[in-house]
Amino acid sequence: MIQWIDKLARAPISKILVFAAIGTIIRLLVFQKVMKTPPHQRFGGYKVFQGINEFADALVYSAIVVFMLVRPFGIQTFVIPSGSMVDTLRLSDYIVANKWVYRTSNPEYGDIIVFKPPKDGLVPPATEEETDYIKRLIGKPGDVIEYKNKVLYRNGQVINEPYVDYTAPGVHNTMDEVLPKNEWDGVQLADYKLVQLDGKYWSVNMFGSYTNDGGYDAPGPAQQLAPVFKTTDPDLQKRLRDAPAAKIPEGYYLFMGDNRNGSYDGRAWGLVPRDSIVGKAWFIWMPVSRFKMLDVRPDYPDIKK
Repeated sequence: MIQWIDKLARAPISKILVFAAIGTIIRLLVFQKVMKTPPHQRFGGYKVFQGINEFADALVYSAIVVFMLVRPFGIQTFVIPSGSMVDTLRLSDYIVANKWVYRTSNPEYGDIIVFKPPKDGLVPPATEEETDYIKRLIGKPGDVIEYKNKVLYRNGQVINEPYVDYTAPGVHNTMDEVLPKNEWDGVQLADYKLVQLDGKYWSVNMFGSYTNDGGYDAPGPAQQLAPVFKTTDPDLQKRLRDAPAAKIPEGYYLFMGDNRNGSYDGRAWGLVPRDSIVGKAWFIWMPVSRFKMLDVRPDYPDIKK
């Protein structure tokens, strides 16, 4: 059921047009039969054809309105495929995203956003067309973002993040695996910064003596975030570590998951361009017991006192 709903929600426009065309042909054929039936014979089989005509009519118009207008410009449903946003979002939650809001405004800090990941963020054999990620907006154009000792710094200021959770290493998919707060100190997590070096931007992850090193994703507690870019060049590692954190360039955004040690996000694969943003998570609609609004920005001060 979950896969069917998700597949239907992602159905390409080409298939919707084929469906609408077939439905229209069926409706025209049946409509001719209905119209040519004399009034005194409009019973029995006539009622069946009339029902088919009305049903086909409803399907065609529904397909056009929902998939040609509502989905591209209004709202769309998504199913959560992982635990990267625990406990805000859980595995197999169904959400509705508002796709209109960012046509008239820009994303804001704390927004939970659906977007198309960059190529470096795709996990084979996934493709850009069929893949959507959902994370929280952490940095906007012009921001300097650093993550040190599990604390987020935005433009040098410590940011309070009451939505963050940590999970036991290797298990990141359900609420049952979220660690109690008295165990958070034991979580080992890489520091992060964005660096501009040699004419390009680098997602730099530092853990102990490792800096984007090929050994960084070895098994064990150090393996909390595997950078896409790795190097064993000690000179480059030192340059990356020593370089100052760079501002996020114009037109790009940085996203992280609330399950901070169980999220494959911008710390690994970098920034997301503005035109890859799909919409803002609006509310959870299934399961019913999990229903809640998501588009209300968290009521918390940005600066930790």
